[in-house]
Amino acid sequence: MFINMHRLKSLSKHKFFIRGVVAILFALGLFITGFLVGATMSASSYAADGKLDSILLSKVENTINEKFVFWKASSTLPTNQELEYGIIKGYVESYKDPYTVFFPPAEAKSFTQNVQGSFGGVGMNVGMKNGNIVVISPLKDSPAMKAGIKAGDIITAVDGKNMIGLSSDEAVNLIRGEIGTPVKITVIHSNNGKTVSDIVIVRKEIKIPTIDTEKKNGVFVIHLYNFSAESPELFHSAINDFVTSGLKYMVIDLRGNPGGYLEAAVDMSSYFLKDGQVVVSEKQGKDETVVNHRSKGLTGIPDGTKVVVIMDGGSASAAEIMAGALKDQGVAKIVGEKSFGKGSVQELVNFDDGSSLKVTIAKWFTPNGVNISEHGILPDVEAKVATTTIKDKNGNVIDTQLIKAIEVVRSMK
Repeated sequence: MFINMHRLKSLSKHKFFIRGVVAILFALGLFITGFLVGATMSASSYAADGKLDSILLSKVENTINEKFVFWKASSTLPTNQELEYGIIKGYVESYKDPYTVFFPPAEAKSFTQNVQGSFGGVGMNVGMKNGNIVVISPLKDSPAMKAGIKAGDIITAVDGKNMIGLSSDEAVNLIRGEIGTPVKITVIHSNNGKTVSDIVIVRKEIKIPTIDTEKKNGVFVIHLYNFSAESPELFHSAINDFVTSGLKYMVIDLRGNPGGYLEAAVDMSSYFLKDGQVVVSEKQGKDETVVNHRSKGLTGIPDGTKVVVIMDGGSASAAEIMAGALKDQGVAKIVGEKSFGKGSVQELVNFDDGSSLKVTIAKWFTPNGVNISEHGILPDVEAKVATTTIKDKNGNVIDTQLIKAIEVVRSMK
């Protein structure tokens, strides 16, 4: 599994910024399983200072202590620390933000490992959408892609464990594991929302692809798979190859791109936008202070170049930032399907006991003021993925969306 970062900045020993396509939904049962030892809560409603008091919590604790019995002989009472983490999780979940999540120490360690390059898993990005754990996109040539998992598939169980009430981060922990071991993932396929499959995949070391290029029917195509720290340099090389080719048509393929670093999106957008033009607006904090991230006006794209961006439901985060900027600034047309819709900013705060809190602190808007989280990026020309695999006479799979993008870019005047 791979969790993407939108932006990562070192703040201190205890916090850093993270931008990504991650989401959370906590089990409501944790609300009633414990008592926060040493806490100062002492009433049953909100006090004048806005802090939550806890007579009701004390009543729940007393009731459990008096009446609760285990139905399994092997069960053990939760420790005070487990009770504390359970209450904190419930408190955070009550804000109903799928991107704000508390991680106990073990989960915090796993989350950190998830955003550090290579790991053992099946190679797909997941997020929370409409209360479900959804595949944002399988990585190119990953075990997940080869097994038939597609963007939009809903994960209902992992090794038989129901996903109801679990967060995407918890799902990640279940899917990841020792390299070479199998994991059974139960999905409802996105093609009709009815077909359920149990897919067994052998975990492998997952390495994140970045960029590929090709020339097709007189069009230079850049397939960009993520916005990593190295993406701007690789994109610059692709731009040089485009110039050398002498072509005037370009397609940037952002399908299945779950995003990455904000700075990478700004850098790559800067090849197409004038110096100082807005790439994305960020509204920060409770007072919604506006910070505009602007183009650096990088050179390299010849005048007269025609550009189309392809997107689908797996295009998220930094991919939406770049596409939205090029669309709103009149540089490119968007072909494909509506993007995923992930335009919020999270800060990860680390605590002394090894736990951490990922909390939403800002949201992103395109230059024309489109709230990315609420609306995503809409295509100028809709081109849905084929519901069945279409092949040419040589047995090669026909990419109908790419064909449409090439048609559109070649028709641009």
